Amino acid sequence: MAAQGHETSTNIGDQIIAHVANSDVMIHFDLFGVDLSITKHVIMLWIAAGVLVTTALYASRKYRSEERPIPTGFTNAFEFVVDFVRTGILIPTVGKDHVLKWGPLVMSFFFLILTMNFLGLMPMFNYINHGHGGTTATGNFNMTAALAIITFFAIIIAGVLEHGFFKHWKNMVPGNVPKAVLIILIPIEVMSMFVRPFALTMRLAANMTAGHVAMLAIFAPIFILHNAYVGVASVAMNVGITFLEIIVSIVQAYVFTLLSSVFIGQSIHPNH
Repeated sequence: MAAQGHETSTNIGDQIIAHVANSDVMIHFDLFGVDLSITKHVIMLWIAAGVLVTTALYASRKYRSEERPIPTGFTNAFEFVVDFVRTGILIPTVGKDHVLKWGPLVMSFFFLILTMNFLGLMPMFNYINHGHGGTTATGNFNMTAALAIITFFAIIIAGVLEHGFFKHWKNMVPGNVPKAVLIILIPIEVMSMFVRPFALTMRLAANMTAGHVAMLAIFAPIFILHNAYVGVASVAMNVGITFLEIIVSIVQAYVFTLLSSVFIGQSIHPNH
């Protein structure tokens, strides 16, 4: 009996790991030594990109065809979100004069992460590639690391464009600091350069994976106890967690975008 219970727990554990992990490689593709194989998360990324391009083109169709359009309906809703990112994230962090320069990157972060987070809540992706890997692509550390690396180079480029190459690196260290302190301060500042993208990578991937693990863990007692009351309670709890995951999807897109914009703004305005 104990052995059977242990076997059931092990199978459920395998199911949870299989759900939150990426799928097997569907099509192997190698370009100049770089592995560009297609997996479920790659497909989800393509779908997210397609949805975003289609949405942006549809929402902006009046602006391309009319000289002074009045936004209504879906266009108005899309403009509301764009204006929220502009006034709530971009202007307070990078400054009004730099919105046009860094707005496309920051808004791309927000809309892409938000779309992929929502795609991860759709159960249809469980049926691709024999059910392996149903979590969101933003729960994949490779994906979040790629976004964080873009932020890393954007921070450097923003500082160099604003202050020049040498002044940018000089700005990393506060002025009027004793030379003895610089021995400690400079290594700390260099480490902080790499800690920022690492924190962005881990924060987004861990938060988006945690919700899926929690939902599967709540379902697990159904298969261990075989009790109808436990089943009803598990389903009721997961309905609540699903609504919570919708909020988490929005919050995590906001947090990654805000932190990236703050880091870029600190590079542009080092004294603030």
